[in-house]
Amino acid sequence: MATLVGSEFTCTGRKRRNSNNSIVTKFTSSKITGKGFSRGTQLPGGLLQERDKRAKWHGIPVLLQKLYESSHPNSDLSHAHSFLKVLSSQLSMEAMSFVTEDRKTAQESTFPNTYTFDLFGGVELLVEILMRPTLTMQKKIPKTVNDDLVKDCLSVLYNCCICTEGVTKSLAARDDFVLFLFTLMTNKKTFLQTATLIEDILGVKKEMIQLDGIPNLSGLVQSFDQQQLANFCRILSVTISEPDIGNDDKHTLLAKNVQQKCNTSPSRAEVNQVTLLNIPGFIERLCKLATRKVSEATGANFLQELEDWYTWLDNALVLDALMQMATEEGEQSNTESSDESSLATSPLRYRLPQSMKIVHEIMYKVEVLYVLCVLLMGRQRNQVHKMLAEFRLIPGLNNLFDKLIWRKYTASNHVVHGQNENCDCSPEISFKIQFLRLLQSFSDHHENKYLLLNNQELNELSAISMKANIPEVEALVNTDRSLVCDGKKGLLTRLLTVMKREPPDSSFRFWQARAVESFLRGATSYADQMFLLKRGLLEHILFCIIDSGCTSRDVLQSYFDLLGELMKFNIDAFKRFNKYVNTPEKFQAFLTQINSSLVDSNMLVRCIVLSLDRFESQTEDVKVMEVLSECCLLSYVARVENRLSFLFRLINIINVQTLTQENVSCLNTSLVILMLARRKAKLPFYLNALREKEYADKYPGCLLNNFHYLLRFWQRHYLNKDKDSTCLENSSCIPFSYWKETVSVLLDSDRTSRCAIVSYIDEPFVDLDRDLLED
Repeated sequence: MATLVGSEFTCTGRKRRNSNNSIVTKFTSSKITGKGFSRGTQLPGGLLQERDKRAKWHGIPVLLQKLYESSHPNSDLSHAHSFLKVLSSQLSMEAMSFVTEDRKTAQESTFPNTYTFDLFGGVELLVEILMRPTLTMQKKIPKTVNDDLVKDCLSVLYNCCICTEGVTKSLAARDDFVLFLFTLMTNKKTFLQTATLIEDILGVKKEMIQLDGIPNLSGLVQSFDQQQLANFCRILSVTISEPDIGNDDKHTLLAKNVQQKCNTSPSRAEVNQVTLLNIPGFIERLCKLATRKVSEATGANFLQELEDWYTWLDNALVLDALMQMATEEGEQSNTESSDESSLATSPLRYRLPQSMKIVHEIMYKVEVLYVLCVLLMGRQRNQVHKMLAEFRLIPGLNNLFDKLIWRKYTASNHVVHGQNENCDCSPEISFKIQFLRLLQSFSDHHENKYLLLNNQELNELSAISMKANIPEVEALVNTDRSLVCDGKKGLLTRLLTVMKREPPDSSFRFWQARAVESFLRGATSYADQMFLLKRGLLEHILFCIIDSGCTSRDVLQSYFDLLGELMKFNIDAFKRFNKYVNTPEKFQAFLTQINSSLVDSNMLVRCIVLSLDRFESQTEDVKVMEVLSECCLLSYVARVENRLSFLFRLINIINVQTLTQENVSCLNTSLVILMLARRKAKLPFYLNALREKEYADKYPGCLLNNFHYLLRFWQRHYLNKDKDSTCLENSSCIPFSYWKETVSVLLDSDRTSRCAIVSYIDEPFVDLDRDLLED
């Protein structure tokens, strides 16, 4: 606290009692204990003035005392406002430096004015001033003065939150104040400052706020114009998302299963999602916001102009403040429209750079798409799906694709970002990633996925089915064609076009592949696969894996998963594969990528194993037999030593304590290999091979004991989760009953059974009695 403490010695050299230090110490102590002085107004004004210069308080304690004295009930708050303005000017400079200097850690030495303001009770005083109308009968306050005073109080509180450690947490601990802030959002003049402060507070609040506790939430949301609703989505994102646990160990399936047993009732996030869905017109308005058009930007320097603006428009607060200034120059109509034509027509707004308007609209859409995406992944998914289809979200996004979402002149040399949606990237990158995540959630295991096509493309799917002499998928037949995409291309086709143009190391490749893969997931559809194969998707994927030089494990994993869904059970896909991978060098390069990380590629391995098993049963089909004899990939997997090699490594790279949603697929792939072996009465051969591998590596019992524990966990995990079991059945075309039966056979305790794991572990090395929860 060097900035607050004066000299420790008198001119005579005798050590004296340091009054400044004493004052600071007492205030600090009172904040911790709740006893003693709590604000500067409790000290004599003369003492504060005497110590001010030496302690470098810059008159803040004295100004706080004057603010307190002039803000009593029934007093003229114009005087209080004048003192607050002086304080605000001193604190705003520190807040601006915090925003523009890479958000340094809040310290008293870095932001002495804000620290002093909080130390002497400024934060508590402003909260008291703001909430006083709810506690008194005072009514005669000039409205304009009151609004301006509220705005300045909120701005100073926000500055304190970002500059002084602990202020945000102390405000978050006051539930009465948090709920009160929502009532201020009804006033358009104070909405922006209120929303920004609420967002900051909710971000650190220990317990998630319950939306149904907000007074008249439905009326509040319905009173918002479209701009306010978009900003409100920033707040909602904190209230409907499950909190990130933060510790990787907590993300293991073992820990999640334990947590689910403890928490049988819906979480607060889930309750909040239901609350939002019950607000009349809420989803419809979000769809309008998400699909609202923006004026097209022109000029060769557009991208550079956009990036230049973004370098200092670091957060939505600054950007929205500028846009609000533009709006306040003229009175704006309250009429809403789904287009930007209803936005403010004031001169200042039209003087703002076109790029700034586009960034503004993009930032809105990021928040809206995020909320829609979370709702799509929640327990009310089917209800949300029905509404998104009814309000034509997908056709609307399709119409925006070329003009806004993926403009032709968007730079392709962005810094590669990982798959963390919270990464600190530009609005353009965030918008694209959020759009792709929405498509992924929309298509995944849902019949509405065909809304991503237009009528001509739906007819193409029907023709593919007819030519192959197979029935059309029921979901395709039931698709409401009035809700599909308009124009020459559907959204899926547009996505494929930009996907093939993306640079090899672009992070967008990960999200693009995930979005396309979700269209294929579920029960395998030959027509869906052929639709994508005809558009060159398989060749593009193989180029990226083999020839592009891509080294990103995330991108490669997404391409392996997509390739698996595209080729599964499809003899034409394997024929195309063989045509592209037409040299030993190319095939070796492909195998090298697969073997470099089986966690990433095991879904593709599973697809090949399953496809080979089906093709081998179709010996009467000349085309199938021809591909079987020529395809290097099928021939490789057909060799039992290669399948055993995959099995050894799949079991060896996981254990119960490290199983996550990311790598549990390795366990299921190993099970697929053994189920297919069991069908052919070769399960004992595979189990004996595992035993021999253990002894060859001089670790008897290691693989088989581990596999036994993994299968015990599998029973706990899957036998209680309908969704996961359905996914396993649909993706493998193996009845779930056969999965359960195979696991039971493997876990049989009868040492005389040739299909039981225990019979292949010699007695001295049996270690099967540990509890699954032990480390």
